[in-house]
Amino acid sequence: MDAIGGYFSLELPMHEEFHKNAIKLNTGRICLEYILRCRKYKKVYIPYYTCEVILEPFKKLGIEYSFYHINIDFEIVEDTCLNSHEAILYTNYWGLNQHNVIKYSERYGRQLIIDNTQAFYAKPIEGIDTFYTCRKFFGVPDGAYLYTDAKLGLEIEQDVSYERVTHLLKRIDLGAEAGFMDFRKADDALDNQPMLRMSRLTERMMQAIDYGFVARRRKDNFMQLHGLLKDGNLLHLQYDEEAVPMVYPYLMDKEGLRESLIRNKIFVARYWPNVDEWAGGQAEETTLAKQLIPLPVDQRYGEVEMECIINKIKEFV
Repeated sequence: MDAIGGYFSLELPMHEEFHKNAIKLNTGRICLEYILRCRKYKKVYIPYYTCEVILEPFKKLGIEYSFYHINIDFEIVEDTCLNSHEAILYTNYWGLNQHNVIKYSERYGRQLIIDNTQAFYAKPIEGIDTFYTCRKFFGVPDGAYLYTDAKLGLEIEQDVSYERVTHLLKRIDLGAEAGFMDFRKADDALDNQPMLRMSRLTERMMQAIDYGFVARRRKDNFMQLHGLLKDGNLLHLQYDEEAVPMVYPYLMDKEGLRESLIRNKIFVARYWPNVDEWAGGQAEETTLAKQLIPLPVDQRYGEVEMECIINKIKEFV
């Protein structure tokens, strides 16, 4: 049992975890490793347009993988036929492509693996192996959720993550720039991790989140941006009212917007620099990787911040 009395710990509210019935592991790529270990696939098809860390479990387990193309609507281009020892991985990009998830679940059935790391609120489909990550939506050091009916049958030790929260604390105390190197260090520390259960710290932090508020704020921010930016967005976004987006994906054919926003302290990531090397300079995925701007719509911000983003884009255009 925990100690009684003594000094206080962080005071965190207590809510019900959103994915309370899922298997709780340390990272999304470890969730994928769990699936691969259980299903014993010999080969998996994965999108060119994805983060290079997705390859970790394949290299660790010696499982063959092959890339496939998507189009600008985030649809699978090739009609891939799977044998009984193969699977296909599809990413629910930006949390806005549940319609594609449903379509491919009907096409591939249990041989489909869904990467919902960008779609924390998307509901899993029964019988489809699906995994989520915490860090893309919330200020936590690590953590992931997995839905599967496969059982590994191993005793999994628990992660310890208190040494990976410095960037979270520094951002509050000193600002975003002061904690950036700590963020990079914490992010790098998650590379090539063993399979571990979610840490007690991350689990407790996830229990402190008001999930309803987060969903509403993200939806409102998304719609504010979409209302004024959609005419200049080369993406044809199919927004589902139930979707809770990770970002607002904005694609334009004029270069330099990312750098302009960063100069104005609107920090936007690039997903993912490895795609050019994998898919080649002429691929649509490379265009997405270079030119798509993931505009922040998360729960820290509201109408004022969205208006600021819109104004800076209008000034650039």
